[in-house]
Amino acid sequence: MSRTAILLAAGSGSRMQGNVQDKVLEPLNGLPIFLHSAQAFLDSKVVDQLTIVYRDEEQRHALTESLQRIDLGTVTVTWALGGKERQDSVFNALRAQAENCQQVFIHDSARPLITSAAIRSIADSLNTHKAAVLAHPVVDTIKRIPKANGLQDITLEDLERDRLWAMETPQAFDFQTILKAYQHVKKNALSITDDTAAVATIGIQTTIVPNDSPNIKITTAGDLKFAEFLCA
Repeated sequence: MSRTAILLAAGSGSRMQGNVQDKVLEPLNGLPIFLHSAQAFLDSKVVDQLTIVYRDEEQRHALTESLQRIDLGTVTVTWALGGKERQDSVFNALRAQAENCQQVFIHDSARPLITSAAIRSIADSLNTHKAAVLAHPVVDTIKRIPKANGLQDITLEDLERDRLWAMETPQAFDFQTILKAYQHVKKNALSITDDTAAVATIGIQTTIVPNDSPNIKITTAGDLKFAEFLCA
């Protein structure tokens, strides 16, 4: 069975507010953030290929150099140019897969704390389901507001917390299913926020795989400091 991990590294990192040049290349516990995700997939023994989605040739060169610091073994590396939005980047990576690809694991490289055990858990789920996602239950009280920017003198709507889950990555799919979903998204000019939303547009249900290990996404400089603390 041919399995690919799509590692998304093309994001602009605008919410870092200029604190770092490229967040996925920032060091974390001695290695670039990007390499932590790559190493976790290698350690999991789940995939035989990494498809790295890059922003431009300069970044691709830097990512290629960083890969020399780890042992890829028999895992091959392919590349896909990122798009304007995350969904464009994923679609580019899907279209770059060989015909024998059977399963894909789509992961944001800005989540460097992903564990090989969590990857194996979602891989096990994918053996019996077409779509699976790592997630954790929401513990905060979540309120919905009437309008996105209206914060004063409003009615707060209660949401049933027991039914709320925070999505993570990797999100894993039968290859033909997720390719068909993204083709549908592209054809109909839909806007989605993650890959489970893509398969939902063609009526495919997703299985949640609970993850109790820290799997934060590095979005701000504060997140990077928190990740350093968790790695200490």
